Amino acid sequence: MALKADIILDRDGVINLDSDAYVKSADEWIAIDSSIQAIAQLHQAGHRVFVATNQSGIGRGFFSLQTLEAMHQKMLGLVNDAGGLISDIAYCPHTPDDHCVCRKPKAGLLEALATRNNITLSQAIVIGDSLRDLQAADLVAAKAFLVLTGKGQKTQQQNPTLPYPIFETLHDATAHILN
Repeated sequence: MALKADIILDRDGVINLDSDAYVKSADEWIAIDSSIQAIAQLHQAGHRVFVATNQSGIGRGFFSLQTLEAMHQKMLGLVNDAGGLISDIAYCPHTPDDHCVCRKPKAGLLEALATRNNITLSQAIVIGDSLRDLQAADLVAAKAFLVLTGKGQKTQQQNPTLPYPIFETLHDATAHILN
């Protein structure tokens, strides 16, 4: 049996509703229902699911690490309740001015997940709603999918010739992966 591709998801705009004012609390973290179901379907089909997310709201002082942890516990609980599993989460707490190695479009978050979880990035699929998600995937030779939730429509409008598969939602991308 062929190995199932590892799936690395962006968080805001892919799994939950995004906000230009930042998602700053567990109460503001609102799941996209079909995304929770999609993660469960991927897990049940034998894929490992991971999250790689820029969280500069920490570096900007909008919320704390404890608040981020509360958001992630809410997400993990909803996914678990749906019969799914997120194997690991990598986040970048830095602002663009920090010039770190982890903030997407750099590949540090993907590389950290790969190291911790024995992911072969060239066989993984990265699903995001922004150009920087796709650029990070390109740096590690992963497949990249764009979803039109979150900032996805804007990303597509600003980059009309993107060479990536494009799906309305994570649920639609999941249906494609599972077929």
